[in-house]
Amino acid sequence: MTDPSTLALFWAAVIAAAILIYVLLDGVDIGVGILFGTTRDEAKRGEMMTSIAPFWDGNETWLVIIGASLFAAFPAAYAVFLGAFYLPVLLMLVGLIFRGVAFEFRYRSGGMRRFWDAGFAYGSILVAFVQGAAVGAMIRGIPVENMQYAGGAFTWLHPFPVLTGIGLVLGYALLGACWIVLKTEGGLRDWAYARIPWLAAAVFAVLGVAFIIALTTDLGAIARSNLGQRSWGLVLPMFSLVALLGLLAGARTRRDAVPLTMAMAFFCTAFLTLGVMFWPHLIPYSVTVADAAAPDVSLRFFFYAGIVVLPVIVAYTIGVYWVFRGKIERLKT
Repeated sequence: MTDPSTLALFWAAVIAAAILIYVLLDGVDIGVGILFGTTRDEAKRGEMMTSIAPFWDGNETWLVIIGASLFAAFPAAYAVFLGAFYLPVLLMLVGLIFRGVAFEFRYRSGGMRRFWDAGFAYGSILVAFVQGAAVGAMIRGIPVENMQYAGGAFTWLHPFPVLTGIGLVLGYALLGACWIVLKTEGGLRDWAYARIPWLAAAVFAVLGVAFIIALTTDLGAIARSNLGQRSWGLVLPMFSLVALLGLLAGARTRRDAVPLTMAMAFFCTAFLTLGVMFWPHLIPYSVTVADAAAPDVSLRFFFYAGIVVLPVIVAYTIGVYWVFRGKIERLKT
């Protein structure tokens, strides 16, 4: 197996970091959108929108970084990924478009507010589901021959990916509930607190079922991964469980910052578990980082652009969250 160059490792790290940041930040927005569809109370819906209004469009910038970096630094992996997930990517874009348009139009089109509210909620569910399904399909492995996708348009649509898709919908909803707790006060905060235990239990149940399926009826989901050679990686799911328990403890004691912190720790450990399973593959378990990397000349040119653009985006993200910190009731005064 060829070792990747330093530049290839750099861009692989950038993509991995961008994916994690996107999941943590936009996962909150998507989760709020999912919960948005579970209530008809206009006051609660308005507060939910206000809680994410300064952040949601900037959060989606990280999705652009992922796509652009993968396209420029690892074109072979980009081609295989799009071939395997053309329909899920298309559905995700539809969901993201509906979310963005609905966010603006619901306040300017009173007669169609129901339509835009439905678009915001169902668009959020669609985005979360297809992202989770794509992860499940990658865990099972992507068929590749001669550096080209060798499966069909619906190869990704399997019971295991469907289950991971449902799991991510619930996981994002849990992130959204924890965010609402952090950013709001009064009735909406209590409403979100009441849903956290149920969402945490649902996430745990779905993950348990997925694990059982992976070890029984769908052995390929685990057997082809690198967990067998890296048994130490099994410690990470244990940390995920500890994070879930910490989340429940924080919700029970009504310490507003703890649930979101623990929810993000849960997603981080889950992401690291996937890293242990996949590395050094960009497309499990066929295309490695070294196989997919563009020539070093291209990576070096891209590097000079990246060291200018990436710090600006990081600084903007940090600045927005700093400026709009605190409860939304305080931000209105």
